[in-house]
Amino acid sequence: MSLLTSVRYGSKKARETFSALDQRISQSTFGRVFRLDGSGHPKSIQGATFFKELRAGLTTFATMSYIIAVNSAVLADSGGTCECPIGSDPGCPGDAAMSICQTGLKRDLITATAALAGFSSILFGFMTNLPVALGPGMGLNAYFTYQVVGWRGSGPVPYRVALTAVFVEGFIFMLLALTGMRQWLVRMIPATIKTASGVGIGLFLTEIGLSYSAGIGAITGGFTTPLTIGGCPPEMLKDGECSGKIMANPAMWIGICLGGILVAFLMAFKVKSAIIIGIGLVSVLSWPRNTSFTYFPYTDEGEDRFQFFRQIVAFHPIETTLAIQEWSLHGISSAQFALALVTFLYVDIIDCTATLYSMAKFCGVVEDNGDFPRSTIAYCTDAACISIGSLFGSSPVTAFIESGAGIAEGGRTGLTAISTGLCFLISLFFAPILASIPPWATGSTLILVGCLMIRQVININWQYIGDAVPSFVTLAFMPFSYSVAYGLIAGMMVYVVLNTMIWTVVKSTNGRVTPANWHEKEVYHFGFGKRDLPGWVRFLRRKIPTENATGGVRKDGIELADCDSTLDHGSRNASAEDKHAQVLSSRRHHVDCDLPSLN
Repeated sequence: MSLLTSVRYGSKKARETFSALDQRISQSTFGRVFRLDGSGHPKSIQGATFFKELRAGLTTFATMSYIIAVNSAVLADSGGTCECPIGSDPGCPGDAAMSICQTGLKRDLITATAALAGFSSILFGFMTNLPVALGPGMGLNAYFTYQVVGWRGSGPVPYRVALTAVFVEGFIFMLLALTGMRQWLVRMIPATIKTASGVGIGLFLTEIGLSYSAGIGAITGGFTTPLTIGGCPPEMLKDGECSGKIMANPAMWIGICLGGILVAFLMAFKVKSAIIIGIGLVSVLSWPRNTSFTYFPYTDEGEDRFQFFRQIVAFHPIETTLAIQEWSLHGISSAQFALALVTFLYVDIIDCTATLYSMAKFCGVVEDNGDFPRSTIAYCTDAACISIGSLFGSSPVTAFIESGAGIAEGGRTGLTAISTGLCFLISLFFAPILASIPPWATGSTLILVGCLMIRQVININWQYIGDAVPSFVTLAFMPFSYSVAYGLIAGMMVYVVLNTMIWTVVKSTNGRVTPANWHEKEVYHFGFGKRDLPGWVRFLRRKIPTENATGGVRKDGIELADCDSTLDHGSRNASAEDKHAQVLSSRRHHVDCDLPSLN
């Protein structure tokens, strides 16, 4: 009994110590910079504390750490700088020299992935104060490898030319952000579809968590159906489908029970670090080799993983992928460059923009006008990291939907992203351990995050079919097409076609024929107005003198004062409708006279 009392007393003292330290950090200049709760900043974020942000960053890293191994493996399939012998078949299958070259390429890309994710997450967190981590995109790397460059360079665009296109793409993105076009692209998406995008990303995360590549392996592709139940040991997979022992894989059940049900149980009682506890427990149990659920089976692949894991501390310098862009674009290379640039532009801009908006909405910082704080800086930072990533030999860098795990753990500021970035930089030296977190350790976490994100589905406008159908197409198409970008494109296409047809009927009949629940439709505005300009442009417009600028400013000030006084004086005798009109007029005038923002 005395031992239990001592443990309780020690636990209480530890909590008090951490709480006091949290308070001191929040009240310091450091806390004010990141707007921690209690910092005294006028826009401090309620509930944001240093240790909570640190814990959220570790959670995000735990769910993202798989990219160290997966991204390098996918990009290595492109062949990189490795070349097939002259006269061999496309991809030179079975060539020993090519395989050896790819092994070295994969080690280079492990270092590049960790360095890029670390640098870009730290930069993004500091510049934007958003809990969103960046890294080489998983969908984009597959698009880069298998559709642009091709397996071992068998596609239409060479590896070096594709990297040049990625480099230029980053600068184009930055130009779009600085001119306000990228923000306008977000605002022109109907609100109901933006909400559906968040739900679709939640379903997308769930599908990833159920898959073999980055999850518990409960589903797989089928021959007669697009998806079918899985759960068999990997050696029982034949042509991507289980040949036997369905739902009998011990690793899957370890992931479900300890990484899923146990974590959900701890979350029910608001146990801090519940997600990290689940991932760590499953990982440690999966490392011994003499178990049926080991991550290092006695196979060629398992032996390769174990040999890398047993190094524990290792740093591999980049040797073959640094700054290898092809700048001599003449003849056929020019056409290949244009093809790669256009394809990356339309896929990446929609994918990253939708993900950033959904993560911002998930952590509750989206403003009434549909934008989020420091959006211009966020888009520019993302664009700069895309170009920097190409210098490391990587596919485009993007915001990670796995950031939702850290947000679910309580992350609200850029400290979450910075913590994640620091973990990735540390992993440069501990990559053997961190690259050995098995997919079934993080799969259930992604499913739980999907559960949290899908709660937004109640905010979709289901009352009016012109909003409901495009929203459903968006949220359904994202997981089934395995792409955020394609889901958003499908939803927007249905929205435009369906609502244009409805609008034509309504206008041609002068409003006599309207669809059911026409009054429930959401108002849609896609014009490019003053509010769509980035903050720095609005600031310059107010600061740079123009014709009659002085008189205009003075007049605005008088009108504002007169409007307020008139509203106050006339409200006593005005009717209810007149009062409402006066309030709206005053609000519009105040909006026009708001102070400029650099966000």
